[in-house]
Parts: sequence; structure tokens; C-alpha cells
Amino acid sequence: MTKIALLDYGMGNLHSVSKALSKVGAEVSITNDPATIEQADKLVFPGVGAMRDCMGQMHAEGIDAVVKKAVFNKPVMAICVGMQALFERSDENGGVDCLGILQGEVKRFADDWTDEQGHVIKIPHMGWNTLTDVDTSHPLWQGIDNGTHFYFVHSYYCDPAEDAIVSATCNYGKPFCASIIKDNLFATQFHPEKSHDDGLKLLKNFVEWKV
Repeated sequence: MTKIALLDYGMGNLHSVSKALSKVGAEVSITNDPATIEQADKLVFPGVGAMRDCMGQMHAEGIDAVVKKAVFNKPVMAICVGMQALFERSDENGGVDCLGILQGEVKRFADDWTDEQGHVIKIPHMGWNTLTDVDTSHPLWQGIDNGTHFYFVHSYYCDPAEDAIVSATCNYGKPFCASIIKDNLFATQFHPEKSHDDGLKLLKNFVEWKV
């Protein structure tokens, strides 16, 4: 059974993520202990809330160093704010420096963006939306097609410097990055744990992923 360390730094939706990972066959430890994370097969890095609080908690507990170490030696999955924290800087809270593991910035949806009907989008982007440009050739996306719906809750989106790492997009006024894959690092802006059967399928693919 795959052992997964679910990162606890006071900012994650831990119960629902843990339940979903257990349902697809993982042995889950909710932890911020570096030794436990080191011994786990894989790491899941969730996150909800404001980026300043997220980074503050990570710095206070030394979790930033743990994540940076983990991405070099095991498969890591980051979710929502966890994904945003991987980049260099976020516009949220007047500007916050993030982990800098990936090149790029986190930007706010523009107040003047409109949907296909010409209506100004509501911020936050909250609810079900469809994925496009899915990298269906990758094992992590096995069994998941373009047009599949996933659940989003966010006001900010990632703008990677490398287009090649984008593994799925979504449209909300304009197309934005919904997921990235780089080497052993996988991240989603949406919440797989809230996305019913397709979300569970994606988590199962991560649990079974051979890097």
C-alpha cells in the first residue's frame, strides 16, 4: 500500500483529502513531521485560504524547507493554494513571496473579464468547470478526458513561465492553467477531493503513479 504524507500546516482541507486518498487505496498520515514525510512514498500538499497566511504558517513550522526537499526525492501532489505556493510570487495580499519551486506568478482574475455570454465573471471562481487541453497521454490523466468537470474555489490563478508544464487548462473569462506536471511534481488548481468520481480517479492515478 502506498504511504502518503498529507501535509498539515494549518491551511489544508485535511479531512476530505485524507478520506478521498484512503478511499482509493492509500495509507495516509496527516503530519508536519519531517521524519514521517521522509519515510512516506509520496507527499500531498493541500491548501485553502489566503497566501500570506499560508506562507506564514509554512515558514513558522519549517514546512517550506520540507516541501522543497520532498520535490527532489518523491512524487508530490499540490492542491489549490498548495499549487499556487509552488510559484515565485503571488499578487494576493498586496504581494507575497512563495516557495519559488516553479517559475511564474500567481495573478488575480481581472474584474473586467467576461464569459461567453458577455457577462462579467464573478470572483471567486466557484463551482464546477470543464478542463481543456488535458494531457491525456500522461499516466496521471488516464481515464480522464477533455471536457471533464472538476470543482474550483479560487480568486487567483497560476501563470507559469514554462508553457510546457501545463497539463490542463480551464476557461473562466479567459483560459488559465488548471494543472501542471513537471518531473515528479503534480498540481491542480481544482479540488479533486470535491470532484466526485473523476476526482477520485485522478487521486488514484497519483497513488499508483510510478515516476
